[in-house]
Amino acid sequence: MPPAPAPAHASAPIVEMRGITIEFPGVRALDRVDFTLRGGEVHTLMGENGAGKSTLIKALTGVYAIDAGEITVGGVRRSFRGTADAQAAGISTVYQEVNLCANLSVGENVMLGHEPRTALGAIDWNATHRAAAGHLRALGVELDTRSVLSSHSIAIQQLVAISRAMVTDQTVLVLDEPTSSLDRGEVVRLFGVVRELRDRGVAILFVTHFLDQVYEISDRITVLRNGALVGEYAAADLPRAELISKMIGRELDELAAISTSADRSIDRQNVPVIRATGVGRRGVLEPVDIDVFDGEVVGIAGLLGSGRTELVRLLYGADRADTGRIEVRGRATRMNTPRHAIDRRIALSSEDRRAEGLVSDLTVAENIVLGIQAKRGALRRVRRSEQEQIVSEYIQALGIRPANPDALVRNLSGGNQQKVLLARWLATAPQLIILDEPTRGIDVGAKADIQRKVAELSEQGLAVVFISSELEEVIRLAQRIVVMRDRRKIGELTSHDIEVGDLVDFIAHEHDDPEEHPPGSESTTTQSPETVA
Repeated sequence: MPPAPAPAHASAPIVEMRGITIEFPGVRALDRVDFTLRGGEVHTLMGENGAGKSTLIKALTGVYAIDAGEITVGGVRRSFRGTADAQAAGISTVYQEVNLCANLSVGENVMLGHEPRTALGAIDWNATHRAAAGHLRALGVELDTRSVLSSHSIAIQQLVAISRAMVTDQTVLVLDEPTSSLDRGEVVRLFGVVRELRDRGVAILFVTHFLDQVYEISDRITVLRNGALVGEYAAADLPRAELISKMIGRELDELAAISTSADRSIDRQNVPVIRATGVGRRGVLEPVDIDVFDGEVVGIAGLLGSGRTELVRLLYGADRADTGRIEVRGRATRMNTPRHAIDRRIALSSEDRRAEGLVSDLTVAENIVLGIQAKRGALRRVRRSEQEQIVSEYIQALGIRPANPDALVRNLSGGNQQKVLLARWLATAPQLIILDEPTRGIDVGAKADIQRKVAELSEQGLAVVFISSELEEVIRLAQRIVVMRDRRKIGELTSHDIEVGDLVDFIAHEHDDPEEHPPGSESTTTQSPETVA
């Protein structure tokens, strides 16, 4: 396939990768992939988790050696033996997890390794902070360079990381999921910096799983699937539906089918699986009422910091509530630790799957059976035959790839890691599962798989609490939506009557007049509204 035409403001190719092949034991991660990156453009790399995006980036940045093919930078053929070689060639990377020294100042982080020195060789700190301020200002960022980096938001730290990457006037900037933890205002600010760099002629390779952002910032798009090149396209010429189809190799009609799940009627005449009344924690969350019935998906929507995660941690016992009452199947229940929740068949899949979920040094099989073993205790070992049956069932049911129970979970893509975590909790046969951002940081195909499984499980009677920053997901899956704002509940909506714009408006603007609620509103905006009958 011929390459897509370059945008008008782009220059000649800076990076040309031809026939790139990388193999690991038992798998060909990249198969003769071509990729071109021009100066003065934002080029987005798209594909499912496991498609080869990270491998291609690591080949370009010197993390992986290539088995076949060639890399040319600025017209010079390069053989990278490490990241230092790539940086010397003008290639810098800013990762999703900011790789900075949080205990140092902003200025020290920007100039680390490039500090101006006195005639005697000592670091000139005044000159260092002046230089740092100049580099930040060139990107439109005004900061106190002597402030400690950890005192700033993740968004500001991302800008500091970009400024640090550009201190040596690099010609290529790789941005790997830089917006995954940012709110909308922070994304706008970051994109302003990205456009400034693009207009200065920097070639920018951008990776994200947010489709809206792809079309907001991209000039061109390259799609990979299963380690192979699908094609290169001008962003303006590639409709969103066509992009998704190219990424996953199938149409997303199933998402429309999933949406019908939210229209199911729920029997709320019986006792709910869980009912929380006035549950809160001083300084963390104002008292909230929430209940969840068999077969129901209750979505929790709100901006970052609205209290979504704080609420479910109280329901699960990860944090201890100091007000309110929790009932499970109509019986008042102490929920002071996760052990209490697990004993009552309540599971929580944390939003931080790496720190609070998976054990990276264990295999897929070991991670899946971990929940069952913890529930039974150390003295009641899960028999090997039972382990094999459970692991095989969930690898197949959730489409975990590779379908190898002995693979180390750290070597799986983000989407498949999330499926392993979901499998662990489903294997414990919960009556209520709480999913906190289960699709964050994963590709559209894996998202569809997880959403389909949630809809299927709820139709079979499982109660689900579902948190997602992507409001389309919440509306697609949930029968009811609890809306949080400023660490309190401001209302409930029925999802089949609303659209994303209605939900955004409700989140952003607290209504005092019930008549002003968007379609589907079921409660007033008092501190602890009555739940829907």
